[in-house]
Amino acid sequence: MSVPVWPALQEAAARVEELVSALPQPGSRLPAQRTELDAAKNAARTLRTSFLDAHADAVYDHLTAGRTQGLRIAELLEAAAAEYPALVPTAGQLAADRARRQADKEGHEVDQGIFLRAVLGAPQAGSHLLDTMLAPTPRALDLLPQFLRTGVVETESVRLERRDGAAYLTMCRDDCLNAEDDQQVDDMETVVDLALLDPQVKVGVLRGGTMTHPRYRGRRVFSAGINLKSLHAGDISLVGFLLRRELGYIHKLVRGVRSEDAPWYARTIEKPWVAAVETFAIGGGTQLLLAFDHVLAASDAYLSLPAAREGIVPGAGNFRLGRHTGPRIARQVILQGRRIRATEPDARLLVDEVVEPEEVDAALARAVDRLGGPAVVPNRRMLNLAEEPVDAFRRYMSEFALQQALRLYGEDVIDKVGRFAEKV
Repeated sequence: MSVPVWPALQEAAARVEELVSALPQPGSRLPAQRTELDAAKNAARTLRTSFLDAHADAVYDHLTAGRTQGLRIAELLEAAAAEYPALVPTAGQLAADRARRQADKEGHEVDQGIFLRAVLGAPQAGSHLLDTMLAPTPRALDLLPQFLRTGVVETESVRLERRDGAAYLTMCRDDCLNAEDDQQVDDMETVVDLALLDPQVKVGVLRGGTMTHPRYRGRRVFSAGINLKSLHAGDISLVGFLLRRELGYIHKLVRGVRSEDAPWYARTIEKPWVAAVETFAIGGGTQLLLAFDHVLAASDAYLSLPAAREGIVPGAGNFRLGRHTGPRIARQVILQGRRIRATEPDARLLVDEVVEPEEVDAALARAVDRLGGPAVVPNRRMLNLAEEPVDAFRRYMSEFALQQALRLYGEDVIDKVGRFAEKV
């Protein structure tokens, strides 16, 4: 490229790699070595940001053949690494980091965050990427014939069953109270795609399964949020978990799945969604509820978003929560870790219906029946357009891509997840 900053960026990126090659592994570096490397990384990142601020659309258009090809986030980053190796980490760099604990990684995902902030922040490129992420996954398309025939799909972490025109998605990671990791995100996007693509399904239902965990044995649990043990081990990725979760299956819960079988007047197939919260919805569990059309809670359940206490950003929770609760309660929940119990008056800002635990099944059936009418989908589409404009979501996710990447490598986060892992 002929732009003046590009040669300087290439030189700065090479300097970082030269230092990394010469230094010990991250966990064995002396303070002076860490300081020198951090300075080199920051110099490269400053140039990287400057270059992308000016050329994100041009880079994206080159990688997608003028936006004629749809590349999901992981594919886009892979293509960028091949074409512009100074912009994002290579496959080899990522593979080396993947084998390490979070505390021992080089932090290459920060550079992915810089790239994705620029792409999502560019109106044309960002809009195209959001639209690409609404396409069904290859895994879902492979499983679709089986699901259409049998009405059942079992994945490692989610069970999908079609009954009487409704798709029941049951999160069944009973070993970790449905704490989410990369595998669960992949499974969730797969089953959400299947539920949306099946013409026999009119309504989707999400519920936690029955646990074998000693403390909650025999009880249903909705979600314990992000799997902190996996984060400590280095198994929670920016792209495969934190961004794919928001731009993949949760985005599809709101906007639907892009399909050639969509009606001529819409680009996606949308359906209404019901969530049933039993025991608790912590962190990502509460984030999920903000995308649902009807939320049902057992009277002994509670909701929380302890992301600030954990040191991370709660997905699109900051974007959506205040719309439901108002700014004061949103700050109490996100910044101060307030729990909201289902029986509190403020819970009605987040939950549509509270019933006794033994009445959840009957209440779910009533909710599914109410949301099965033909006018529900067009009205939810108009509500979502008014409440969550796509362009506002794109701008939020642009900044989230970088801020969450930075938080993944914050010393406070690494310390907290390390102490958590020691307890379990």
